[in-house]
Order: sequence, then C-alpha cells, then structure tokens
Amino acid sequence: MSQNETYGDRTATYARCIGILALKELAMTTIDADIQSAQHAAEVEVPAVTGDPALIGLPSFIVGSVALGLVLVGYVSAAGVGASLPIIVAATALGLTIAAIWAAAVGQSAVAGVFGIFAGFWLSYATLVLGLTHNWFAIAAGDALHTQGLFVISWLVVIGMLTLATLRLPVVYTLLFALIEIALVLVLIGTLQQSAGTLKVGGVVVFVFAAVGVYLFFNAASQSTGGKALPLGNPVVRG
Repeated sequence: MSQNETYGDRTATYARCIGILALKELAMTTIDADIQSAQHAAEVEVPAVTGDPALIGLPSFIVGSVALGLVLVGYVSAAGVGASLPIIVAATALGLTIAAIWAAAVGQSAVAGVFGIFAGFWLSYATLVLGLTHNWFAIAAGDALHTQGLFVISWLVVIGMLTLATLRLPVVYTLLFALIEIALVLVLIGTLQQSAGTLKVGGVVVFVFAAVGVYLFFNAASQSTGGKALPLGNPVVRG
C-alpha cells in the first residue's frame, strides 16, 4: 500500500470520527433544549394559587359556633351534648383545615395560623366530648368536671394570646377574639359551678361572635365579587 493511500485512509477515518462526534453533540444539544422547553412549559402551565381562604374558613367557623351555641343555651338536653359534633367535625374542623392550607399556599401565614389553631380547637372539643362520653381516656367520673375545666383553661390562654396579637389589626378582629374569650370564661364558670344559667349566657355570647363572623364573611364576599370592603374599624394599637 502506498504512502498516499495510507494517508487518505487516515483522513477518511478522522473525518468519520469528527462527523460522529458532531452528530452526538447535536443530539445532546437537542435533548437539553427539549428538557428546558418541557420544564418551562410545566412552569407556565401550573397556575399560581390565588383567592381568599376566608370564604371557606369563616362559614366553617360560623356553622360550628351556631351548633355549639345551641347546645349551650339548652336547645338539646344535657344528654345530647354530642348533637353538635357532626357539624363540628365534618364541617367546621375540616373546613378550617382546608382554609389553613389554602392560606399558607397564598402566603397568608397569619391567617393560616388562626384557621389552623381553630381547627385544633374544634377537633379537640369533639375529642373531649367523645372521649368523656365513651370513656376513651379512662378518666374517673370524679375527674370529668375538672377535665372539662382543664380543656377550657388551656384554650383561654391561647385565645387570649390571639386577642393580644390582633391589637394592630382592624378592631373587628380584636372584638371577635375578645368575645370568644368572654364566652370561654362563662363556659368555664358554668361548667365548674354546674350552672345552666351561666352556660346559657355563654351560649348567647357564642351567637354574638358568630354574628361578627358573618359580618367578616360579608366583607370577604363583597371584595371577592367585585364590591367594596366593609368598614372594619381602626386598630386599637397604631404604629
């Protein structure tokens, strides 16, 4: 074989290798471009979470409050204390949990915190009632009264904390939490003293703070349907 032929063969081989490498590079570039395009399309196709979680949270809170108020004022007998639980568990606690997740998704951390705390309140109330009536926790009959007192006192602390935290918000929010605190105080006194009259007064206060919740819902609904915000009052603490 002549020197020229050997050189020509090597040149052809080099050319084929360069061509293969070029094709591989082109293929990799195309794949990377396709991946980036797919990722960009996925980012564009996923819509941002929007809306007002209060449109679920407030009605859920209101219906549970009305049910509890009816129990406290004696609409059902003392033996029917569990009558409110279907609403409290399946509507109020569940609805507030959904609202808390929604609020967190749209970046409303304070709203998510409040809805999540109240979901815990209603779930723990249902657990208390069911636990005492079915002896889930092996609590002696003589300790049942103070077990209820323990429950109310614990939540008095948390609601009091929330009340103070709302002082820089429009006054209607402070009013709502203050009424809840007053209702809990009355329920605590009525429970420990076994006073049906005090419990009924507590039930009336529950109806009042449920009405404040209705007002807040109308405010949220008005804005969500293109209307104006309702007056909510000036904060107790400014600046």
